[in-house]
Amino acid sequence: MIKDRYSLKITFLLVLFALILALFYPHFKNDMMQRPLFEKLGYTPQGKLYKSALGEFRWFVGSYLSFKSIIYYGGNIDKISKRRFKEVEYYNLYRTLETSILLNPYNEDAYYFAQGAFTWDIGRVKEVNSLLEYVFKYRTWDFKIPYFLGFNYAYFLKDYNRAAKYYQKASELSGSPLFTNLAARYFYEGGQTELGIAHLKAMIKMTRKENIKKVYEKRLKSLEAINEIEKAIEAYKGKYGKLPEDINDLVKSGFIDNIPDDPYGGKFYLDKDAKVRTTSKLTEEKEVKKDGNAENK
Repeated sequence: MIKDRYSLKITFLLVLFALILALFYPHFKNDMMQRPLFEKLGYTPQGKLYKSALGEFRWFVGSYLSFKSIIYYGGNIDKISKRRFKEVEYYNLYRTLETSILLNPYNEDAYYFAQGAFTWDIGRVKEVNSLLEYVFKYRTWDFKIPYFLGFNYAYFLKDYNRAAKYYQKASELSGSPLFTNLAARYFYEGGQTELGIAHLKAMIKMTRKENIKKVYEKRLKSLEAINEIEKAIEAYKGKYGKLPEDINDLVKSGFIDNIPDDPYGGKFYLDKDAKVRTTSKLTEEKEVKKDGNAENK
C-alpha cells in the first residue's frame, strides 16, 4: 500500500514537472538564444550537495543535463567542424556533463558523448578518463568503458601499462578476441610481456570456441618468442654491460640458439632502443590475389 502511494506520488511529480517544462520551454529557449555565447548552457550546480538535494529526481535531472549538452553541441557542430573551438563553450559543457554523470552514472549517452567530444576535439583526455573511471564504478558490466579507457591511455597518453590493464578488463567482460589481443599487445609495449603471456593463457582456458582459441594461441606464440629474445637481451646486457646492436648478436654470443619464427610471418629485429620488433607488427600478413587486391590470410 505504501509502495503504491509512493509510486503515485512520483508519477504525479513527473507529470507536473513535464507540464511545467512544456509551459515555460518556449520562454526559456527565447531567453537562452538572446544570451551571449558563454552563458548559453547556463549555470549547473556542482557537487554532492546537489545530488542529495535532488533525491530520486537526480536520475531524471542527470539525463536531462546530458540531453541538454548534446543539443548544445549539435547546435555548434558547424563551428566545431571548422575547428573554431574558442567559440564553443567547452568549459561549461564539460561541467554540465560532469554533473550529469555525477547525478546519473548509468546514463550511457553521457559518457559516450564525453569520449567523443573532449578527446579528439580539444585533447582533454585525462578529464574524460576521470569521468569514465567514475562511471565504471557503477556500470561494472559495461566492457565499453574499459575499452575507451584502454584506447585513451594507449593512443593519446602512450601509457601502455594502463592501456593493457583496461583492455584486459574489457576482454574479461566481453570475451572478445579483439580486446584480448590488444591487452596482450600493450603488455608487450609496456615491457610486461610475461603478463601478456599469462593473460592469453588464462583466456585460452576460458574460451570454448576453437576458432577464437586459435587466434589467442597464435598471439601467445608470438609473445613467447618475444619473451625468449628479451631474456637473451638481458643476459647479453648483464655480460657485456651494453645492449646488442643487432638481433643476430644474441645468436653469435650464444645467448640464444636461433631467432624464433614470427607466427605472423614477419622477421624479428631490434629497434634503436633494443626493443624487440617484428616486420609483421603482430598482425596478419597480407597476400596479393591475382587481381592485385590484398586480403588477410
